[in-house]
Formats: sequence, structure tokens, C-alpha cells
Amino acid sequence: MKILLVEDDEFIGESIKDYFEFQGNKVDYFSNPNKLLEKINPNYYDIFLFDINMNGITGFELYKELKRYTDTPVIFITAYSDIEHIEKAFNLGASDYIKKPFDFKELELRIKRLLFKATNIISVGENYKFDLKTLKLFYKGKEVELTPNERYFLELLFQNVGQVVESEVIKDYIWEDKVVCDNTLRTQVKKLRSKLNENFIKNVRGTGYKIEL
Repeated sequence: MKILLVEDDEFIGESIKDYFEFQGNKVDYFSNPNKLLEKINPNYYDIFLFDINMNGITGFELYKELKRYTDTPVIFITAYSDIEHIEKAFNLGASDYIKKPFDFKELELRIKRLLFKATNIISVGENYKFDLKTLKLFYKGKEVELTPNERYFLELLFQNVGQVVESEVIKDYIWEDKVVCDNTLRTQVKKLRSKLNENFIKNVRGTGYKIEL
């Protein structure tokens, strides 16, 4: 995965760069957005990660300029939480928006959510299929009725097939800023499992959940 990261807080920027490069990704990091326009090919990247409030040109202005040449998706990183900035981000065509402070794993999951949708359909065994674009689960071709939270839960697990997704990451992703206890998550999983004819959701005790194909 090739990432263009623009963040004027160098500690945050270098930390994000280190996190993703450790996993084998290519990260081009700029702390000064004014310097990158003449240096990069915007079509080279799979994802843009842009801070909003920067010296000189803002993340909004930077993306507005680059989108003239590419349809690369962007996730805005910001300390703003007001609806006006969120609305402006999505009106510009943002694919997602993440508020500081955040866990790098959450950012990784949000990126995978965008990029893995190209995979579309993932099969589990012979009978189950999950559509990453519509977040629908099918059993022998028939759709399984799911709540929104169940869809998001399965989305996370299918984006990370074979890997354990930690419980705290799941809770943050599904319930966002709400404080949720472990019992709430366990209850959520129990209800989802009751809808399945084959249990493909594995509990890794003390850590989280995963799906193995």
C-alpha cells in the first residue's frame, strides 16, 4: 500500500509513518504541504492522509488541488470535532474523517475499509459470503438480516481475515465515542452467532475476535 501523509505535527507524522512502514507499506511523509505539490505524482498513491489545520495551505485546500488530477481517496486527520468541519470534509469528497487523538490500528482499519472494498465478496466455507461494499452477509445465496452494529463488526473481521481484531478496537470502531463495556460486545457477538448456522467467528480469549476462512 502506498500512502501520502501530510501532517505538520512531526511527532504524529513520523509515528504514523513508522507504524505503516513497519508493516511493509510505502509512506511518503511531508510536514510542509507547500513543498509536495511539485514533487509528487498524486496518481501513484492508494490513499491520502491529510491533516486539516496546517501552516500555509490547509488539508482541504491541498486535497481540492490534487483531486483535479486523481480520484485517490482521502482520510482527513484533525483535532476538529464540530459538524461544520466534518460536513466540509465530506462535501469536498472525503472518504473518511478521523479525530485526534486516535489509535493507529483504528486508522489502519479505516484505510482497509476503503481499499478492501475492491475485493467485494469474501467467502467463508461453502455457504457464507460477505459483501464488503454493501456489508451484507449471505447464507446459501439468501441474505442474513443484520443490525448496523453487526454489519460493522463483520466488516472489521472480514477486512482482517486470519488476524485477531482486539476488543477495544472493535468497540471504538462500532460505538465510536461511546463508552462500552466488554459485556456489551460479548452480548453483541452472542446475538450475531445466534443468527448463524455455522459459527465462523472465533473468540481469542482475553484479546478479541477473528475469522479464519
